[in-house]
Amino acid sequence: MAVVTLDRPEALNAFTHAMVADIRAAVERAAADPVVVGIVITGAGRGFCAGLDASVLQDTTAAGSSLRPATPDDELPGLFSYLLHVPKPVIAAVNGVTAGGGFVLATMCDLRFASTAASFLSIFTKRGLIAEHGTTWTVPRLVGTGHALDVLWSSRRVDAEEALRIGLVERVVAPDELLDTVKAYICELAAQVSPAALADVKRLVYSHAGLDYRRALDEADAATWAAIDRPDAAEGTAAMLEHRPPRFGRIGSGAP
Repeated sequence: MAVVTLDRPEALNAFTHAMVADIRAAVERAAADPVVVGIVITGAGRGFCAGLDASVLQDTTAAGSSLRPATPDDELPGLFSYLLHVPKPVIAAVNGVTAGGGFVLATMCDLRFASTAASFLSIFTKRGLIAEHGTTWTVPRLVGTGHALDVLWSSRRVDAEEALRIGLVERVVAPDELLDTVKAYICELAAQVSPAALADVKRLVYSHAGLDYRRALDEADAATWAAIDRPDAAEGTAAMLEHRPPRFGRIGSGAP
């Protein structure tokens, strides 16, 4: 697995523009590396990410919408939305407070494993802003409409226990067990699951969120038959019959 660590612990890993670019570059390298099956994003010190650095936020609000970046036609707008298209599992290992842009980052990951010290704050409405960068799409799909409106309207602190109860995170473990738990999960995927199948399932889950039932089934049917034609399908069946671990091919720019 690849671990991307936000490393400004003295500022609770608050983002700078350079950090945002560095995170994307690190994720893209991991996505292209066939050795990597899953990607973990975590924070150094006692915070996951406190959002945009205060000085950067001040400059942004002062400049207003003139800073709105141009979005290429083939790319989703919004901070960290590219994670939805990474063809590998991306897991947030939330080790402490996550707020604002950090909340966006965590909810754009495929799964969230949290330590008991973690907490979540969308914070945007308390800054006179809306729930930004796609969180009005991701959060309702994670926790349902009512919980989403509560969390996004109030910008209140949600601790790890509540986050697990409402579905905002998938696991809660002791702080010293967090990275080992994520590593064990990814190692299990690497040992037992086809990376190509993981990529297809991720793509279909996200794309089907906006499709009607018939279109989703048509797309899933086409993907099913395409998967049957891949070598991984024959390997998975052979491994089952021979009572051995499967030897699936990896994905990435250097994969065979």
